[in-house]
Amino acid sequence: MDRELNEEELQDLYAWIDKISLSRPKRNITRDFSDGVMAAEVVKYFFPKFVDLHNYIPANSTQQKLSNWDLLNRKVFSKLTFHVPEETVKRIVLSTAGVIEPVLNALREKIDKKLEHTTQNILDLEYYDTRNQENPHTEIRQTEAKLVAQLAGEEIKKDEKSRIKNGKPQQTAQFYSDMDPTLRLILQEKEQAVMALQETVEILQMKVNRLEHLVHLKDMRIEDLIRHLETYKAKGNTR
Repeated sequence: MDRELNEEELQDLYAWIDKISLSRPKRNITRDFSDGVMAAEVVKYFFPKFVDLHNYIPANSTQQKLSNWDLLNRKVFSKLTFHVPEETVKRIVLSTAGVIEPVLNALREKIDKKLEHTTQNILDLEYYDTRNQENPHTEIRQTEAKLVAQLAGEEIKKDEKSRIKNGKPQQTAQFYSDMDPTLRLILQEKEQAVMALQETVEILQMKVNRLEHLVHLKDMRIEDLIRHLETYKAKGNTR
């Protein structure tokens, strides 16, 4: 965390920060992050449930800034197995140049690691679920058949009751409460699986975007080196 970043690492870090939606304009990274609020927003961008932004007060006073960072260390960074040392926090709060960048870079690595771990857990659960089925195709077909039959039966009952009650529709809650508990559980599990897959897709898309940006930075660096080389050759030929 105390390691000084080289120019390429700094530009990559700034580009990463620029992609994150923050509550305040980014003007001077040293001052912008001194009160800890934007650091909390960075974590919340990736893990919304980790951070309650109401707990972090934008501040000019040193005491409030220290309080914000202390809360971050205890309530948020701990969930990422991350901690900013007290002396480093004091230097950040005093807007000491060159201190916040290595901290944000280390935080970024922890965020990436947590995202990767979360994605792997989801994939492992899906793999276990498919491997744990003794007769997956048969069971799925049987479940689908039972579900279709029950839904069809419920629709008939619903239509009959609606006619009796002058066409008033049945409530959805009543419809699901009448459903077989096993089938209701299957439907709930399917919905949870869909939500987990959507989250996985979002995480993977963020990784793709980051890799594309890294490739772009590398291309820019290569072009810059080529220009320097051509300039050097041109100077050599004029001698």
